Order: sequence, then structure tokens, then C-alpha cells
Amino acid sequence: MEVKNITIAIGNQKGGVGKTTSTACIGAALALRGKRVLLVDLDAQQNLTFTLTQNEDPETSIYDTLVKDQPLPIVPIRENLDLVPASLDLARAEIDMATMMAREGILKSYLDEQKEKYDYILMDCSPSLGIVTTNALVAADKLYIPLTAEALPLKGLTMLDDIVREVKRRVNPMLELGGVFFTRFNNRKLNREVISMVEKRYGEKVFQTKIRENISIAEMPLSGQTIFEYEPKSNGAADYQALVDEIISREENR
Repeated sequence: MEVKNITIAIGNQKGGVGKTTSTACIGAALALRGKRVLLVDLDAQQNLTFTLTQNEDPETSIYDTLVKDQPLPIVPIRENLDLVPASLDLARAEIDMATMMAREGILKSYLDEQKEKYDYILMDCSPSLGIVTTNALVAADKLYIPLTAEALPLKGLTMLDDIVREVKRRVNPMLELGGVFFTRFNNRKLNREVISMVEKRYGEKVFQTKIRENISIAEMPLSGQTIFEYEPKSNGAADYQALVDEIISREENR
């Protein structure tokens, strides 16, 4: 079954869990399968933008769309893979958008104009649960949560669950938790215990694929390449391909 127009926010208010790497790798893997993919960098740290373009000073960025009402600055990256870059200006967006009318739905209005062009739109969210991340949740069909299997991750997830519930109740009743997946996995006892806790809470929402600890994934952002170009035979490449197999199965074979 051919997929059409799935918009996914990749988010977790805890930093260092692999949101940006996962957005880049999932997007690249989908593009390699012939899916048309748009990535949106919603983090002022610009890590996704730098990873894919090696450019920290884009001429226009998502900030200009959210604050200045300019068209989405879509940059072709690879075959089937486009990017809306971020800039440092995005750090000011929370203040600049504070008095705007209907500010929670600004991103959705622009992404809706692009939906017919893409099979998947993936948004790399900031760890902050502010207005920009809220825009992502309003625009999204699904939220994917990357986690590291460390002590007490459930405590940090409670706030995210509450925000999702509030967004769903007030402005986006279509929003669903699409999945939870683990990064930097090493099969230690702590990893297994935490995964068991998360599986009890989220059940079948937890993806079976675990992204193993892998030096190639850590090195990839400095290379200007996707993991499938930088080290196609690495565990990281294999794991993200397997994760995308699960994503396609969930999203397209229902």
C-alpha cells in the first residue's frame, strides 16, 4: 500500500537521546526506499541542518516562515530528500511569536501546503516544550519518541505525555503517539530493565529495533554524509534500516 502524507514529530524534552541523528537517518533510509521525504529542523542548535548541509548560516530558515510569514525555504539534499533548515534566530522565536494570533498553528498551515509533494514529513524538535515544539505537535499526525535506556526515563516522559494529551484535547485531536524507540543501546542489565519498564507503559508502541551504540553514528554529523554513505556496513546503518522497515510496516500496511 502506498503511503501518503504522514507528518511525524520526533521529540523528547531530554537532550542527548538521538533526536537529530534519528531524524536524519530515518529520513535518509526512507528516501533510499523511494519515499519522498521532507525534514524540518526546529531546533536553534541547527544540528540537523549542519549534519546534512555542513552550513550553519542558511540564507533563510524555518524562523523566517514562523515569524516573518515567508514561504518554507526547502533545500534539496539528496534524491527524494529535502530539508527546511534552522538558524540561530530560532532561539528568539518563542519571544517573537508570543503575541501572534493562532500562533500554535502557523507551522501546520505551511506544511499542509506541501503535503501532497511528500510521503513523509519528519520534524526534529527542540528539547524545549515551548511554542515551536507545540507547533510541531499541532502539525503532526504522529509523535515518535527516541529514548536512551538510562535510569528513570519514565519520569521525564510524564511531562511530554501531558503536553501531547493537552495538544490532542485542545487543538489537534488527530495526534497519536506513533512509537517509542531506543538509541545508544548496549544490552547491559540497566538497559534491559529500563526497556522492560517502558514496554509496560507503552506496550506495542515500542519498536522492536534498538539502535546500538556505534561510533559511526557519532562521527556521521561531521562528515556531511548520511550514515548510509559514510559507513553503509556499520551497525548504525543496519539498525536504522531495520527501524525504517518497522516504520513502513506500521504506517503503510495497516
